[in-house]
Amino acid sequence: MTWRYRVLPQVSRRLHYSRPLLQLPLWPVRNYSHSTHPLLDPTEKLEEETLPWYSPERFYPVKVGEVFQTRYQVVGKLGYGGYSTIWLCRDLWLVESYPIHNRCGKSDLVSPDSQRSKYVTLKVLECNSPEAQREMSAYDHLNSRNVPDHAGAKLIRRALDSFQIASEKGTFGCLIHPPLGMSMHEFRTQLKARVLPESIVKLTLIHLLLALDYLHMEAGIVHTDIQERNIMMGIEDSSILSHFEEEERSNPSPRKFAGDREIYTSRKLRKTKQHGRPTLCDFGQARFGSSFYSGDIQPYIYRAPEVILRLPWNEKVDIWNIGVLTWDIFQQGHLFYGRDPNQSPSDAHHLAEMVAIMGLPPKEMVQNSEYATTFFDVEGNWKGAVDIPGISLEKLEGNLQGESQQLFLRFLGETLKWNPDERPSARDLLDDPWLRST
Repeated sequence: MTWRYRVLPQVSRRLHYSRPLLQLPLWPVRNYSHSTHPLLDPTEKLEEETLPWYSPERFYPVKVGEVFQTRYQVVGKLGYGGYSTIWLCRDLWLVESYPIHNRCGKSDLVSPDSQRSKYVTLKVLECNSPEAQREMSAYDHLNSRNVPDHAGAKLIRRALDSFQIASEKGTFGCLIHPPLGMSMHEFRTQLKARVLPESIVKLTLIHLLLALDYLHMEAGIVHTDIQERNIMMGIEDSSILSHFEEEERSNPSPRKFAGDREIYTSRKLRKTKQHGRPTLCDFGQARFGSSFYSGDIQPYIYRAPEVILRLPWNEKVDIWNIGVLTWDIFQQGHLFYGRDPNQSPSDAHHLAEMVAIMGLPPKEMVQNSEYATTFFDVEGNWKGAVDIPGISLEKLEGNLQGESQQLFLRFLGETLKWNPDERPSARDLLDDPWLRST
C-alpha cells in the first residue's frame, strides 16, 4: 500500500532561527547517487524495523537527498531511537554571516562567497506517538521562555525549528536541532577500561547538574530519562560534518527496499579528539506543569524508589537518576539490576538491592504505598520473597581509596535517598565536596 504525505506549516512560531544578517540566496540542492548503494536482504529487519512496536505507517520514510520546507536537505542517516529517526541535513539557507574586523577595529560582514552552509540535525518523530507529542510540547515550552542568564540553558539541546508531515494515518512531528557528536555511551565504551576517568565524571556531572538546575528551577521541567545515550558531546571540529556528507555522496550507505520505502543503515560521524560540552538531549519523557506527577518513568534500572512503589514523584527523580548514572559511568557494572535469576524484570529484586545499599525505607513511605505492602510490613521491615543481597557501596566501589573514596560515597549517599525530600537539589549538589575536589 502506498501512503501519501504532505508537509504542514510550522507548528510553533517560537521555534525558529533568528533573522539572518543578510538575505542571501539558497545554496543549490545537491544530487545524491541512487544507483551505487549496496542493497541488503529485504527479508532481514534493519535498524528501526527491529523495534518491537515498529510498523511502516508509524515511521516516515525519509530519503537521502530529500528536501523539507524548501530548506533542509537530507545528507544521511545518523541513527534511530525508540520513536524517531535522526538525519543530518544541510540548511540550504545561509543563516549565518560571520563578522570580520578591519584595520580600524570595526566589524564588517563577510562576502557571500566566503560563507558556508550550515548543518543541522533533523529528528522525525513517530506518527501520533505520546512521546513525540510530549517532546514537541517540552520544546515549545522551553522556547516560549526568555533565555535567562543561566549556564544550564546552554547545556540543553535546542530546537531551532519545527514542522509536521501529514499522512493518512496522522502526523509526524519534525524537530530541527544543532548537530551534536557522539553520545556519552559511545564515548565511554570506546575507552579500554569502559569507565570514565574521575576527572571526566566530575566535569560531566557539573554540566548535567547545571542543566538540571535550569530545567527544575527556571523551566519547571522534569527530564525523567537521564541516561548515557541522552547525553551527547558538542562538536568542536565541524569538518566531521562535511566529511560525513562527502562520504555519503561517494560511498552511499547500505539500505534495503521494503515495499515503497527505503530503510537506511546509519553512518557514524568520524572520530575526533576534539569534543565539546556534554549536552542533555531527548525530552520525549519530560513532564512539566505540575508539582507532582504519577506513572511509570525512567530507564528500568534507574527507577527511583517512589516510582517503583507507585507513589507521586517530582523533580527529585532526576537527582536519583544522577546518582545511579554516576555509578554506571565510573564503576564496573550497574549499581542496580532489578532482575530475577531468569533475567526477568523484578521489583522484588530491585527493592532488595536498594535495601542492601540504603537500609530500610521510612515507615511513612511504606504506609503511603499500597504496593509497598507486597514487600514490607507495616513497620517498614522487609518481608519480600527474595533475600537481601550482601552488598554495600563500600564493598562494590573499586576505583578510589582513602578520602577520595569517602567523598565519592558521600556524594552517592546524598543522591540515593528513599525519601525524595531528603535528596539535595541540583544546585545544592554543585557545591558537593567530591565534585569540587581536585
